[in-house]
Amino acid sequence: MLFKDRRDAGRQLVPHLSKYKDQKDVIVLGLARGGVVTAFEVASGINVPLNVIVVRKIGAPGNEELAVGAIAEHGEGVFNEHLIGILDVSQDYLQKEIERQKKILKERLDQYRGNAPTPSLKDKTVVLVDDGIATGASMRIAIKSVRDAGAKKIVLAVPVAAPDSLRKIEEEVDEVVCLSSPVFFEAVGAFYKAFEQTSDEEVIHLLASSKRA
Repeated sequence: MLFKDRRDAGRQLVPHLSKYKDQKDVIVLGLARGGVVTAFEVASGINVPLNVIVVRKIGAPGNEELAVGAIAEHGEGVFNEHLIGILDVSQDYLQKEIERQKKILKERLDQYRGNAPTPSLKDKTVVLVDDGIATGASMRIAIKSVRDAGAKKIVLAVPVAAPDSLRKIEEEVDEVVCLSSPVFFEAVGAFYKAFEQTSDEEVIHLLASSKRA
């Protein structure tokens, strides 16, 4: 299955989420940054509020790309205790890195949301949207954050996902809408004709022009 772009993928998700149309206790959250573009079309299509969720990696000492954990807006985060042990990562380093990433996360959310208040997720049905799932690491921490914020139901909605990752994530949410989960999965971008990087400006524009919680 090949999508024209992130917006096309979002529009194709809409018919599968029609039961949530116009529901007052439903909110769509897009994973920054690319997921917000897909989520905008979903939220518009089912006429519910849109907001953003940001996930930040906790990088290993000397290698920021190697994640030993991750945090989102709510809850304590998720950490790879096995990797932390192997790399002998100190608690002092972890605490400082967590605080640094929390600060960056807050700055990003303030930038994206502007003056809009933080949405309450308590007792809400949250439709979590991304443009695709490869390893699923970011989505899993997003799910935990939403659960910790008191959501009553979590719906995962993605255009495409790696089968192994999807199987793991299915156990952590209440409902899954995935349009394609091919056996031969290389990268999310391989399933799009256009897959340019999403800018902060586009995220800000989409959130500002959407229905807000």
